[in-house]
Amino acid sequence: MDLILWRHCDAEPGEPDVARRLTAKGVRQAERMALWLDRRVPATCRVLVSPAERCQQTAQTLNRRFSTVADLAPGASPRAVLAAACWPESREAVLVVAHQPTLGEVVSTLLTGREAFWAVKKGAVWWLASGAQDSGAAVVVKAVLAPDFV
Repeated sequence: MDLILWRHCDAEPGEPDVARRLTAKGVRQAERMALWLDRRVPATCRVLVSPAERCQQTAQTLNRRFSTVADLAPGASPRAVLAAACWPESREAVLVVAHQPTLGEVVSTLLTGREAFWAVKKGAVWWLASGAQDSGAAVVVKAVLAPDFV
């Protein structure tokens, strides 16, 4: 299973938190990353998105159908993200658009077996895959990319 974690792009400050929108910089970041993803993510990929406005806007740049998942809202647990994605049992790739510190905690949990704070830059993607048969690894890192490098 491929699990693609995409942190929302640069957003305006303000309250309420779930209503914060992308900045002009954030829109540019999202558009660049969406182009990169669109060329690589399979057509059958499920896209799951936090209900926060900045995540909705980030996902919209991909121009694919997506599902809004309340369990991905700010403050979600890594366990909630993995459950929503059906990790590692899903037969199709899953793209999750969500928040820090949750996404960094998901990455640390999958790669080390321990939940820790790992930074994930705004607009960045971590592309992970469940166990590669030939390497014996439980989780394989396929790509880590920040929007500045797209």
